[in-house]
Amino acid sequence: MLKNRIIKRIYHPYWLWEEVKYNMWGSVGNRQLYLERAIIFTSNHKLYGSFMRKVIIEWKYSCEHNLSNLSQNRQAWLGHAACAYAFQCPENIVRLAWHHLTEAQRVSANKQADKYIKLWEENNAKAINWD
Repeated sequence: MLKNRIIKRIYHPYWLWEEVKYNMWGSVGNRQLYLERAIIFTSNHKLYGSFMRKVIIEWKYSCEHNLSNLSQNRQAWLGHAACAYAFQCPENIVRLAWHHLTEAQRVSANKQADKYIKLWEENNAKAINWD
């Protein structure tokens, strides 16, 4: 990742964000069921990472808006987005699920996020003006 580099921040209005269509900022009826699913999903770093990959490939506007923002926790955003993409899980439930993971599971999940953030940066070098 480019922690020491300056990249161009890209903004898009919320109505273009794909994450909205996948309930990332919404609600669900059975929060406990979604929490259980989120714990299982986020604890499997390979599965979790496979959906992070889908997000960086398929969510142009959400990724540009969020991954070009170096002042936010991009690992967390990508993880929340992966859960929203996989099973329409709101981010507030994913945050709760994170606290149920072991430290080793969190490290593995963050490594997946770092891998796909780096790939997104490499694939979008011209758009974010750091090539």
